[in-house]
Parts: sequence; C-alpha cells; structure tokens
Amino acid sequence: MRINGFAEEIRKLGGIKFIKLHTVSGDIQVTLPKEKVPKDVFDLVDKITRQSALTVTGKTRRNEEAPGGKELIPRRIEIVSLAETPLPLEPSEKTPAELETRLDWRFLDLRTEKRLAVFRVQNEIIRSFREYLIKNGFFEIQPPCIIASASEGGANLFKIPYFEKEAYLAQSPQLYKQMCAISLEKVFMIIPVWRAEKFNKPTHLNEIRQLDIEMSFVQSEEDVMRVLENVFVHILKSVKKNCKKELKLLNREIKIPKLPLKRVTYTQAVERLKKQGEEIEWGDDFSKSQEEKLSKMFGDAFFIKDWPTMAKTFYTMPNEKDDKICHAFDLIHNGLEIASGTQRIHVPDLLIKQIKKFGMDPENFKYYIDCFRFGAAPHAGWSFGLERITMTITGMKNIRECCMFPRDRNRLTP
Repeated sequence: MRINGFAEEIRKLGGIKFIKLHTVSGDIQVTLPKEKVPKDVFDLVDKITRQSALTVTGKTRRNEEAPGGKELIPRRIEIVSLAETPLPLEPSEKTPAELETRLDWRFLDLRTEKRLAVFRVQNEIIRSFREYLIKNGFFEIQPPCIIASASEGGANLFKIPYFEKEAYLAQSPQLYKQMCAISLEKVFMIIPVWRAEKFNKPTHLNEIRQLDIEMSFVQSEEDVMRVLENVFVHILKSVKKNCKKELKLLNREIKIPKLPLKRVTYTQAVERLKKQGEEIEWGDDFSKSQEEKLSKMFGDAFFIKDWPTMAKTFYTMPNEKDDKICHAFDLIHNGLEIASGTQRIHVPDLLIKQIKKFGMDPENFKYYIDCFRFGAAPHAGWSFGLERITMTITGMKNIRECCMFPRDRNRLTP
C-alpha cells in the first residue's frame, strides 16, 4: 500500500516510533517497530518535522488501538517536502488558534479534521444540488461575472476598468439567468457574486457562491418554491446519508423537515415580532436576531412570502391586487435566511415602470428589457447562498468558517 499525507504527529517510545499521517481520507497510524522495518527507514523518522509531506509504502494490519482500527508498517518512507519549523499554527488543534490566524494560514488550517469536515459537507451540498436539478430536467448554464450595469440596482458594486469602458463585478447572475430561462425553460448555475457592502458581520462576505435556478412557464412563485423545498430536503438527506463521520465530528444532527414547508407572510412575521416587543416597522428587513426569534415561532425551516415591493428588487413582480406587496419569498433555516427568490416581471412596460420607480434609468437596461418583447413566458427563480446553507447545516457561527478563502472588507489575501 502507498499512502500520501502529512506528518501530523511524531512519537518515539524506545524501540518503536509512530507517525500520525494526515490524509484527506482520514488519519492513519504509521508504526515502526525497530526490529520489523529497515534500519534506514527507522532512522529517517528522526529527520521528519511535523506537517512534512510524506509518501509511505508498506503493509497494513489490524490494531484496534490505532485510528480507524488499523496501522501501516512501512518498508519505505519518502520525504516529499520537509516542513520548516516552527509551524505558524497547529493543525492538530492541541493549541487552538484565533480565526484570523487560521485564515492567514488557510492551507494549513484545511488540514485539520474539523475544517475538512465542514468542506466535505459543503462538497456534498454542491453535488446533491446539481444531482437533483439535472435529474429533473434543468440545464446548467455559466453566465458572465463581468457586467455592464447593476443587476439588482443600488450602489453596492465593485467597479472595474474594462478597456475604454467601466464595468462591474456581477452582484447577481439574475438578468442572464432570466434570458436563458425564457429560451431554455429550466436552468441552474453555481457561480460567484460580489457585493460591495461595508459590512463586518459573521453572516456576510463580499464574495459569495450562489446556487441558482430559473424557470419559465410558471403560474406563480409557488412553482419555484416547491422546487426549492424539494432541493433543500434532498440536500439535507444527502448530507445526512453521505457525511455521517463529518456530522459526528461536528456534533451535528440533521433534522429533515416535512413538506410542504410552512408559508408565513411578511406581514404576519412583523406582527408576531411586534407582539414580542421587537422594534420593527412594515417595510424593514429582518435582523439576524429577529430571524432567530421567528424560527422559534415557526420552526427550523419555513418560508416568509408576500414581501413589501420596495424591500425587494426592481424586477420582482408586484401583486396584481396590491402593488405595495410582491411575489417574493425567503427561506429561513435554523434561524438564518439561506435562500430567496421572486417571480420576475416579464412585461416590458411594467418593467420600465418599476426601473423608474427604483430610481434607475431604463436606458441602462435596454438589452434586458428587449428580451421580453419576443415571446417571454412568466418566469421565477431563487438563489441559495452556499456559505450560508453550509453554516446552518454544520453549525458554524461565522460564515468565514464556511468559505475556503473568504473575502470581506478587510481580507484580500491569501
């Protein structure tokens, strides 16, 4: 057997030496009894430093006291790369490091069991998301990340030079996924987006990954809400089934909610919060603490729908009977908003009206508005925040724990 890994721990007990070898598949104990391994291999251990990259070749045998119930007796050890000392942080976590230090040395931090568990769960979230949608006839697309104008309005955009013009990093793939959906009917994507918001909160980053869908020929936003709750439950079931070891390490138990999820109107949520003594007015967004309170009222996973029109984006379809509210919804899981969506405006004149209402110039969106002049069916969609759903599943308290290389107001490296 040939195994690649990192020397996490090295111990010497008289005539026997041990290397705890960290691999992406799990730790394995390399045992070197002096009388059973070549002398050069036994002596080589004294030169190995912690976190050195090694290739170990040998035979495995059962040992109930070793990690995983087996150990590797080497006949050859190759030092692929000798690690310098001292280490900037301790991947074994015997000496805990502050989050900022761990992020400064993220490549070492990713060798810890807990961090590996978080990103194994995240990997399963992505895999199961894609699996469900492909099986249900969705077409994966790759929209651009450099755009000419604001996707969702507002000033929270990163401006970049683009030859003789100005461009922006996309704050959303919204306009492009709509353009694809009106031709391809059902589309999905996994894509980075950027928000230039000057937040420094444990639930916000300036670069995030979104898991999006868009569907045309819908009757209302309820059509995509049903897809969302089914995808959500499929993800939870997949993580519960395929990440048992990781969930145990993170001390997490996944609860699978019954479908359909509870639908709560925005107005009902505001009224319930007011009864609890919360200072909130109709039209305000919910704070994290308010989302946590709503979860205690309505359960681990539920929708908030029928939002105030001006609290959402310009392309959201207003309610036909009362244009102060719109066809929009959020999904709350374990006290945190993890997804949001809307039915979109597919009528050009109404879209122009709403763009003006939101204080923007329709001329900047001409290419977008024109898409709906040639047979655009009613359509709707939603977006998961990958790091946020990773938070609510793994129990991490800071979103930076759920992003391999987070970008926030203060961090641009590594």
